[in-house]
Amino acid sequence: MADESAHEKAAEAGNRADTSAAVARESSAGPLSGVTVLEVGVFIAGPYATMQLADMGARVIKIETPGTGDSLRASGPFIDGHSSPFIRLNRNKESIVLDLKSDDGRAALRGLLADADVFVENLRPGSLKKMGFGYDDLKEEFPGLVYASASGWGQDGPLSPLAGLDIMAQARSGLMSITGFKDQPPAKVGVPISDLTTALYMALGIVSALYERKESGKGQYLDVSLFESAVSLAVWEAGSYFGAGVVSQPNGSAHQAQAPYQAVLAKDGHVTIGANAQATWRRFCQAFDFADLEDHPKYAEPELRLENREGLVAVVEDRLRNRTVDDVLEEMNRVGVPAAPINDYEQVFNDAHLKARDYFWTAQHPELGEVEQLGNPMRFSRSQVTRGNAGPALGADTERVLAEVAAGGRRDGSTGGSRAGSTGTDH
Repeated sequence: MADESAHEKAAEAGNRADTSAAVARESSAGPLSGVTVLEVGVFIAGPYATMQLADMGARVIKIETPGTGDSLRASGPFIDGHSSPFIRLNRNKESIVLDLKSDDGRAALRGLLADADVFVENLRPGSLKKMGFGYDDLKEEFPGLVYASASGWGQDGPLSPLAGLDIMAQARSGLMSITGFKDQPPAKVGVPISDLTTALYMALGIVSALYERKESGKGQYLDVSLFESAVSLAVWEAGSYFGAGVVSQPNGSAHQAQAPYQAVLAKDGHVTIGANAQATWRRFCQAFDFADLEDHPKYAEPELRLENREGLVAVVEDRLRNRTVDDVLEEMNRVGVPAAPINDYEQVFNDAHLKARDYFWTAQHPELGEVEQLGNPMRFSRSQVTRGNAGPALGADTERVLAEVAAGGRRDGSTGGSRAGSTGTDH
């Protein structure tokens, strides 16, 4: 009976997952409801951008290579043969397989473009142009199309032909030069920050282009690179260099221009503190009876605390060596000084605050049933963020989507790329 029950539950989950994409589209009140996005994306940058759009209610049709699909499908860890990262990064999407090297595949893509608002790709620059699907190849036929490309180095410039992954962008952008500790080997940011930032810029650029299209009636081309996205994060470092000629160096967990603003060692581990402003510095000193430090000639003013940071942190750690992390947090919270523990991801994924805010959610997968998803941090007062299906099986929606094209277009009746602008377009 137990086996039969489990089988029935798995079948039921599969049935729910088969229709979840359509249900999500029909019931969503997301701010991008009615927008259709075609994605020829692999790994992170393109798919993470379109995941954001899908979360906001857009219909995202992921176009994959027959047989292999998105290269992320081959990245572990695997659950019953399915890539765990893929089913999270490609949620709320539909998957179709098209061989764009074949006449039939190219014809099918053109049929889809007729009703698309957005086309997203993050292949090597020039790859789609060779197949006849570069922006210049499409802009006259589909004047309302917003076409977005992500790449390592951009679509032009001396580096553009080169392969570029997240770590290369982190390295060349300067991020790795300030990450980690002095006199230690180079370290990258723990998450693929160049990929993810590129994706967020891409999503922002797409939404901006759609907004502009409402006035002009024209689509346009968007070029976003990992390299420039990573460099754009150097707000403090640019201030130091352009303002004072100072080249930033790695400072571990310490802030570039304020102190104490870093992780400090307590009795049973590290805790982060932000007693950088004058008011919080005074509250910090008073909370722990550091009266001699509050107006000390080396620490009384923000500039002095930064200049003498190493000595200050050594003194603070010495005085906190008998206080537990929980004790320090409780005291800091009591007096209103910013502080937080350093959690590992097991703690994060079981965090009571995140659960109280309903951050995590479960999506349906046709074979795995319910799979946990990270939430979207954007919370609208009226619009609804989509919580639909997990990343789809390869080609799961090919037959249905191509049947829609053959029948004369999408079901939702929204304006697509070929209809949005009848007055031409700009590059």
